Amino acid sequence: MNILTLSAKNCMSHLLLKDTFDHFSFIEGEITTFNTFTIDGFLKKDFFDETPEDVHSHWKDVREFCFQIIRGKRTPLSFKIILSLAPENFADFLLKYEVSGFRPEDIQGMYLNLNYDGTRLTCTTGISLKLFTMDKTLEKAWDDAAQKKLLELELVI
Repeated sequence: MNILTLSAKNCMSHLLLKDTFDHFSFIEGEITTFNTFTIDGFLKKDFFDETPEDVHSHWKDVREFCFQIIRGKRTPLSFKIILSLAPENFADFLLKYEVSGFRPEDIQGMYLNLNYDGTRLTCTTGISLKLFTMDKTLEKAWDDAAQKKLLELELVI
């Protein structure tokens, strides 16, 4: 687990105005402006004509909605947005970062927890597995990859 302090202005641009995080699953969010808006990222399969394979929405599907809540002359009092690398990308991640001993189906989520407290924006990385292991190889690879990407995007202060 890494906790990184982010540039709020740069991060919000990438989060709300660009497609940087569109390929991530949206797990949940809570945005506090004049009210507190809580958004559950679980797809309601009964809503669809054809049942989606995914369990969660993708960020691209809720990004505009979140932008509408946040935009305005005043910054939000706070927000929490939890994203996960989408499950369809787990296998590629394991291959790219040469993480052995794990299968994509072993992974529950590879998370970016974005938390704004009114003054500071942080990103906490983490993983959740469907099995118990003392092996921290995947966690270390995710922490390093996420930090590297956020640094490349010039989001880390």
